[in-house]
Amino acid sequence: MESRVQVKQPPLNAPGISDDLSETRKMNSLNGRLTDKFEDEVPFSPEITYHQPGSTLAARGSHSGESPAVHRETLGGIIYRSIRLVVFSNRLNLLMPFGPLAILVQKLTGHHGWVFSLSLLGIMPLAERLGYATEQLAFYTGDTVGGLLNATFGNATELIISLYALKSGLLRVVQLSLLGSILSNMLLVLGCAFLSGGIVFNKKEQVFNKAAATVNSGLLLMAVMGLLFPAVLHYTRTEVHFGKSELALSRFSSCVMLVAYAAYLFFQLKSQSRLYIAVNEEEGEAGDNSNDDESPEISKWESIIWLSVMTAWISILSEYLVGAIEGASNAWNIPVTFISVILLPLVGNAAEHASAIMFAMKDKLDISLGVAIGSSTQISMFVIPFCVVMGWIMRQPLDLNFQLFETAALFLTVIVVAFMLQEGTANYFKGLMLVLCYLIVAASFYVHVDSNSEDQHVT
Repeated sequence: MESRVQVKQPPLNAPGISDDLSETRKMNSLNGRLTDKFEDEVPFSPEITYHQPGSTLAARGSHSGESPAVHRETLGGIIYRSIRLVVFSNRLNLLMPFGPLAILVQKLTGHHGWVFSLSLLGIMPLAERLGYATEQLAFYTGDTVGGLLNATFGNATELIISLYALKSGLLRVVQLSLLGSILSNMLLVLGCAFLSGGIVFNKKEQVFNKAAATVNSGLLLMAVMGLLFPAVLHYTRTEVHFGKSELALSRFSSCVMLVAYAAYLFFQLKSQSRLYIAVNEEEGEAGDNSNDDESPEISKWESIIWLSVMTAWISILSEYLVGAIEGASNAWNIPVTFISVILLPLVGNAAEHASAIMFAMKDKLDISLGVAIGSSTQISMFVIPFCVVMGWIMRQPLDLNFQLFETAALFLTVIVVAFMLQEGTANYFKGLMLVLCYLIVAASFYVHVDSNSEDQHVT
């Protein structure tokens, strides 16, 4: 007799089977939703696949028989979109034609007053767009490296102008323009950020990372020390070799300051990076994911290309700007000191000014503080010593003796700002005080006669 074993299948509505089927359906539907969401949330997919070699777009085109014209149109669309976003998205870019107009006026008339004015207006939107491209690149590098890039390229205008002035032997213009950039960042830019943020958030007191601000304040005081001792040595007539010991001390101090700045970068990016990253994490938790809707508008390589283009164009206009400073001073009857300390930094700090105010109005005061104070720290601890070393290489006797009046202005500015930052809080009244302090400094340099401007011009 043949025995048959009948396997009785449980009904589909049995408790165990129904649970398994429901879990399977949930997993399938979840996977489908995740796949659809992933496919929908890929930003700028045509552009990204175009920039990456061997992309899936190229592979699909080769198999489906698409013509190369499609790829050329895609490249044209990318270029059109990039130009539209970078060049035509900001009203300040209406000033860009003044740059070529300055070159044209220089070639036709040679009127230094007009050349200086037009170059000044032409560099302003370029400096702002340089900050925009740096901000876009920061999306791909992270907050800490992005802040460093923002400060570096934000100071590219000042560095380029200083190198052209150094090459032309305008040593006093180098000193005054860099000093003015520090004063402008610490008083005007930071003051406007505090003022704007305090007006928008007038119901509360904004806070920032006091530890990071303390580190920057210490570096600024070290920079003041480096500038103070050559000036004191000069005015007390206590040099071992008059005229030579001052220059030797400046070059030695510049090398020490460069080492200190390199150590600061290691401290910020590697050793104590938690000190800076923790602030951003706390902001993300307290801000209810306010940064989720922020995404880069252009790709990484587009940002790098635009940074190169803007830097090259700024360097061209800077040559015309520096060459017309003395002529503009005579034509307008304005001291060279006022032009170098007040007018030139206003152009160079256009990017920092806009960025600091924008972040302060979004209650991201740590980023505003990093832009303003971080830029001042980089100029005082890197750009100024770097120019002294470059002058050493070019056989230009640039030193750290910024004269007594200028050094005192810097010392008092650092003390005032350090006092404002010691509590770790900001409001609109602190911002108003910093802006009013900058007006006092600007008026002081307008009536200040620099007796050493002609002595330090080297032909």
